[in-house]
Amino acid sequence: MKRPRPVIGSILRGLAGRCPQCGKGSLFRGFLTVPDTCAVCGEELYHHRADDAPPYFIILIVGHVIVALALAVELMFQPPIWVHMALWVPLATLLSLALLRPVKGGVIGLQWALRMHGFDPENADAADKNVDTAWQ
Repeated sequence: MKRPRPVIGSILRGLAGRCPQCGKGSLFRGFLTVPDTCAVCGEELYHHRADDAPPYFIILIVGHVIVALALAVELMFQPPIWVHMALWVPLATLLSLALLRPVKGGVIGLQWALRMHGFDPENADAADKNVDTAWQ
């Protein structure tokens, strides 16, 4: 039987931009580029398939925050539309960019903890084969 991996701890390490296994190595090589392996523990990270999940979660989070704040400001102060545009467009953009890396790390941490997409050493070859042939 496989030893379970800590789901919450793995997500938290991913949110912090750290390797989901050791928590010491960097999960990112660039702004969003994930290295093939962890420089500290050697865990293979190229299996991740974060794809569209991080933007989806970011839209959900930023949408709720910005809409709630915009409604509160509108009800309290009733500013002209240009004030709303000057406030919410830059704030939504900055919040989205600030959340992109931690959310992607959290998704990768979750995938690692649940042994998804080749993070299971016993089924890594089969998972990689399915991904490679899916585009052919």
